[in-house]
Amino acid sequence: MSDTKNMKLFSLSSNHEIAQKIADAAGVPLGKLSSRQFSDGEIQVNIEESVRGYDVYIIQSTSYPVNNHLMELLIMVDACVRASANTINVVLPYFGYARQDRIASSREPLTAKLVANMLVKAGVSRVLTLDLHAVQVQGFFDIPVDNLYTIPLFAKHYIDKGLTGPDVVVVSPKNSGVKRARSLAEYLDAPIAIIDYAQDDSERSQGYIIGEVEGKKAILIDDILNTGRTFSEAAKILERDGATEIYAVSSHGLFVNGAAELLDAANIKEVLVTDSVLTESKKPKNVQYITASELIGDAMVRIHERKPVSPLFKFK
Repeated sequence: MSDTKNMKLFSLSSNHEIAQKIADAAGVPLGKLSSRQFSDGEIQVNIEESVRGYDVYIIQSTSYPVNNHLMELLIMVDACVRASANTINVVLPYFGYARQDRIASSREPLTAKLVANMLVKAGVSRVLTLDLHAVQVQGFFDIPVDNLYTIPLFAKHYIDKGLTGPDVVVVSPKNSGVKRARSLAEYLDAPIAIIDYAQDDSERSQGYIIGEVEGKKAILIDDILNTGRTFSEAAKILERDGATEIYAVSSHGLFVNGAAELLDAANIKEVLVTDSVLTESKKPKNVQYITASELIGDAMVRIHERKPVSPLFKFK
């Protein structure tokens, strides 16, 4: 039986749906708080129950509107510090700004590091997140960071659908995602392929495939589904080269700037994402959601009980 008596869980405004599912999975009710914006955009947070001496877990995806959700999180952390919480653990199903993890050209900021500094300075004791854009972002924090992986969840979904073996190919739509594709392919006992481009990716339709896709069912995989352009253009290339069915999977479905229309026009049979982001944007007709709440809830309880989180990295 889980010992969660000294644990309190709060949901901020970005994704109440996954927060409630996480609370149910962990067996801990959501705490009472209020959050509102004044007419000029200032945010006020009030914790409506005592947190003194408790280990507090705050659930907040820093998705659109990113800056509002990030500021709300920082204010909540400060409130917990001033209310004498024992530890303050931030649960980020989606970590916005994680893509700005390197300096690609002169005079660029390292914004992922800046956000890490802000969270640590505010008083965060630990971060629990899901599929960081790049694992090195963990090193930007001077506190423990647990990065959970969604690949085992996706693997179970496709195994249940019978998408395994040599008739399936897992495809990275860009060469930077090869490790992710290989990880899923190992679970599915399938080969991988990579879509690469002659020079830059300004002409996505000019891409070519490294690997064999003809006559196979192809699963495109990426970590963030933003505008849908990467998957849409990759699907055209796969169709051109003879893939019989095309699926797409991504950890975080943002669906911005007409992504739904692009994906609906592409020959993609299913778009699979987790519920890490709650968006009001239009979503493609063939989207399927898979919950990450049980994974996150299990990890939270393990952290609270000082048990290893590593068993959660494996397929069950």
